Amino acid sequence: MAKDKTLYTCTACGGTSAKWLGRCPNCGEWNTLEETAAPAASSPGKNRFQSLAAASPVATLSDIEAAEVARTPTGLEELDRVLGGGIVEGGVVLIGGDPGIGKSTLLLQAVDALSRQMKVLYVTGEESGAQVALRARRLGLDGSAVRVQAEISLERILATLEAERPAFCVIDSIQTLYSEQLTSAPGSVAQVRECAAHLTRTAKASGCTMVLVGHVTKEGALAGPRVLEHIVDTVLYFEGDTHSAYRLIRAIKNRFGAVNEIGVFAMTERGLKGVANPSAIFLSTHSEPVPGSCVLVTLEGTRPMLVEIQALVDAGGPAARRLSVGLERDRLAMLLAVLHRHAGIACFDQDVFVNAVGGVRISEPAADLAVMLAIQSSLRGKPLPRGFFAFGEVGLAGEVRPAPRGQERLKEAAKLGFSVAIVPKANAPKKPIEGLTLHPVERVEQAIELVRGM
Repeated sequence: MAKDKTLYTCTACGGTSAKWLGRCPNCGEWNTLEETAAPAASSPGKNRFQSLAAASPVATLSDIEAAEVARTPTGLEELDRVLGGGIVEGGVVLIGGDPGIGKSTLLLQAVDALSRQMKVLYVTGEESGAQVALRARRLGLDGSAVRVQAEISLERILATLEAERPAFCVIDSIQTLYSEQLTSAPGSVAQVRECAAHLTRTAKASGCTMVLVGHVTKEGALAGPRVLEHIVDTVLYFEGDTHSAYRLIRAIKNRFGAVNEIGVFAMTERGLKGVANPSAIFLSTHSEPVPGSCVLVTLEGTRPMLVEIQALVDAGGPAARRLSVGLERDRLAMLLAVLHRHAGIACFDQDVFVNAVGGVRISEPAADLAVMLAIQSSLRGKPLPRGFFAFGEVGLAGEVRPAPRGQERLKEAAKLGFSVAIVPKANAPKKPIEGLTLHPVERVEQAIELVRGM
């Protein structure tokens, strides 16, 4: 009997190789090639282009009628914020996160709320229907109109979608599904890619909103081929520490809304509850101002948030440590060099630790000025004034550059009772903001001198 031919497929990019290699020749990742069955060869006697259909009609872009997409709220305000206002008919959403972070809980709450206004279907491949019912009762959800199917066969799920015709469907999770047309195991690159493609085509053809739950790798990226993120309309990441009560849901891709938008939830006995004022999570409650603490107004998508930046400068040795949590370590080293060169503050023999309170990750450069002022405060052992905040990007030449949407940042801080700020000169408002004293600066040394005089 002839031996079945095999191919080696990369779990990261989906590329194939005729033999096993330690490193994928397509994407360069190591130890990602897995053995899969090769597809059957097509008949060599017929030209493969002869079976193609006739060309489809082509339209001019200016002649195409385009209207704003209609959105349906899910009943969870923070989830609606990340989605751009609600779910879109025919949209496909991919949501990933660590095990136990709350993906299934969040989607079960959304399905229960949507079931009051449309037909919904919850397909579970990891749990039985009884387990889903127990979790719903534990969360206090009646779920009387939620249709549940425990199935992992793609063909049976597609048949159910054709029979039920739901307006909203959750697939939990895409890695558990398999198609009978493929010989590889569930969760393999070929199965994940094929199942996701079939479900996406079904969603577009029927107008059903589809939510796919995806596993993540050890590095925190969505498991499976990268093409999975390209074929869907929206990609959401569920972040947070399982030991903390707070969860963040972040939009990485959204064809119907803004990217990098975040929603904040608190895990309770009754499920996930939206946090109306997330700034309260990321601000410590000190009875008196403490050295090394500076409040930053950061921007997450369209939402300004106040985050406390803490710095600790301690006597080090010949090999001083630089450690940052929630901020880029390389940028911290750069800011220390700018402090030394342009403000005369030397930390080369000091251990410097910087932390963003609350577990939030800050990637925007507008945090530079707040980080430098927190380091200077800790080094001097003198706290910044009560109600003080700062933001602004710092360049290698010592200049303080403006941050985007500075007016919204200032208004958010004033609304929460902050009264003193050092901001880039370009972000200073033309009209004064009531209750807010601003000190516009153009250089780092100006900011340091202002703080020393406070």
